[in-house]
Amino acid sequence: MRNDATRRGARANPGTVSNAVRGSALACGLALACGSAFAGDNAFPTTPPAPAPAPTLAVPTPSSQVLPNGLRVVSVRRARLPLVTAQLLVRSGGERDPQMLAGLADLTARLLPKGAAGRSAPQIAAQAEALGGSLDASADWDESTVGITVTTPKLPQALTLLADVVRQPQFSADELKRAQAQAIDDLRLQLSQPTALARLVADRAVFGTGAYGHSRGGTPASLARITRNDVQALHAALYRPDNAILVFTGDITPAQALQLAQASFGDWKAPGAALPAAPAGNAAGTLPALLAIDQHGAGQAGVVAAHLAPPRKDGDFYIGTVANAVLGGSYSARLNEEIRIKRGLSYGASSRLDLRRDSGLWLASAQTKNPSAPQVVDLMLGEFARLGTTPVAADELSARKATLVGGYGRSLETTAGLAAQVGDLAVYDVDLADIGRYIQRVQAVTPAQVQAYAKAHLGDARVVVVGDAAQFGDALKRAHPDARVLAADAVDLDSGTLGAK
Repeated sequence: MRNDATRRGARANPGTVSNAVRGSALACGLALACGSAFAGDNAFPTTPPAPAPAPTLAVPTPSSQVLPNGLRVVSVRRARLPLVTAQLLVRSGGERDPQMLAGLADLTARLLPKGAAGRSAPQIAAQAEALGGSLDASADWDESTVGITVTTPKLPQALTLLADVVRQPQFSADELKRAQAQAIDDLRLQLSQPTALARLVADRAVFGTGAYGHSRGGTPASLARITRNDVQALHAALYRPDNAILVFTGDITPAQALQLAQASFGDWKAPGAALPAAPAGNAAGTLPALLAIDQHGAGQAGVVAAHLAPPRKDGDFYIGTVANAVLGGSYSARLNEEIRIKRGLSYGASSRLDLRRDSGLWLASAQTKNPSAPQVVDLMLGEFARLGTTPVAADELSARKATLVGGYGRSLETTAGLAAQVGDLAVYDVDLADIGRYIQRVQAVTPAQVQAYAKAHLGDARVVVVGDAAQFGDALKRAHPDARVLAADAVDLDSGTLGAK
């Protein structure tokens, strides 16, 4: 995949080649003349150095307190800089979207800063900017988040603004219409991309008609169906203090956090009705194990393989994290090594382990040339099988652990990153002290545990290939006779069967 540009440059300037040859000859002459400098004990290493010992991590155990109205207040003090991140987490997200209204939770969250407590969207943005921050709001699976980062002296005003957008959103008809149009445009672009469409179809293949099976960002049809009443009803049902967590990270003590929370959210009353029960995330699907989506004329094919995974609170969370790091969590992990580095079939192949409250998703993906799609499918399936049948070598496991430890350390460098990690623990009812145990738990994972985890959770793949099926369909069906082909324009992401008959 190297460098057509390099070859074009050489043709455009013939002198480039002769200069390169002369440079190489000069380098060889210098090497011969100074051979002793590059031999024996001074030779360049042929393998990378071993990872350094894992660093120690000093993160204070988060403080957790509860207001009389049920709002949980979690804080972690980091007093090095006069900065504080405040995040209000509602413990409900895309899994609460009603049937045929996919994207409602995300649209509701994004509308919060677009008008509240008598202020317009520009006024809210200007007020946040005057405080030195910006309000960010979105919904994920199992949570909806609104947050802001400001300097310590500005925190009371910032928290007042945060409380206003959470508690008194206006959901104006104009802002709703604007948000719907933007979301539909973004989604149509996403659905035109083979790998993005393959991921959405894989969600449906794994979770079926369960709450995690639909498109969290919605579909063009579902977004167009959402009304202002729908948004108001979801907000009234789920945005309540006994379903929320307020997280502070940075230059703030637990006592200050409790005082500020009481001042801005203490009079927030929970509705009299009980919180609606959360729907089951997973329901057995009826789609075939291998599904090809014919996106006629697509320049490349997106290949996705997905598996059902345990929930976030599962006791093997750290084993799963390490197993995913070995499989496809970094550039030098196995999927990228086999698909990109050795064979040049993709610009990148990777995997992720997305664990949620009710269940999780282990997903691998790559984009490749259309004719190469069947080969990439078999390479993925082969790597899944190898991880579950063969112990990981000690040096490979150490390298993957080092990548995880480094990434985790970087995620805690900012107050916003620390808030995201602490918030994840709080949302899923994980012991908050785990914030400081990550390195220890990762380092304790053994090759046998990785193998057992992969064997347990990588045996039932749901594979989706999206691309120009005329270029790979026959080969795919020869290798996988049960594969089924659907036309992209006939796929209905709002349906548990994708509209297939």
